Amino acid sequence: MKLRYLVQGLPGHPLHPPLTDATIGIYTFATIAALTDVLSITNRAGAEGWWLALIAGLVTTAVTALTGLVDWLTISWGSELWKTATTHAITMVSATIFFALAAIFGHDEFLAGNVEAGGLVLTLIGFGLLTAGGWLGGAVVFVHGMRVLSLVDEPATRAVAPVPHSEKEEAEGS
Repeated sequence: MKLRYLVQGLPGHPLHPPLTDATIGIYTFATIAALTDVLSITNRAGAEGWWLALIAGLVTTAVTALTGLVDWLTISWGSELWKTATTHAITMVSATIFFALAAIFGHDEFLAGNVEAGGLVLTLIGFGLLTAGGWLGGAVVFVHGMRVLSLVDEPATRAVAPVPHSEKEEAEGS
């Protein structure tokens, strides 16, 4: 087994996309939890869930970003795919900065059990950037076709099997 499979995943089964699902889900929960606290739908629970989700999101972001960086390093410099992927990366790093600032400056809010305007605004800006970055990440896959094998006639049992095959071989149908 190749070492790169540990950080990139197998051909047709990259690691970065499912990790982004987890990270986006966690930050979405953090945003909803903050809103439920600010709107007085919850009491302490909303603020506590918000801050703890921000921390969990930052942890998963580290792994997600690492796998994305490894994929980004394989892209031809200056290509249209590279431009889109680079914009995606910059947008996601920006989102992470806002979520990190929300966690740092929101720690006292967490301890008090009350999300204040500053924490909410930082979280909402982070979420807006996260949404834009997710859109760009979708373009990397669904428009540019990065790491997509496009084997429409592949038997279902083989398509879902975690078996390493050369991406070039698979794309050529060998």
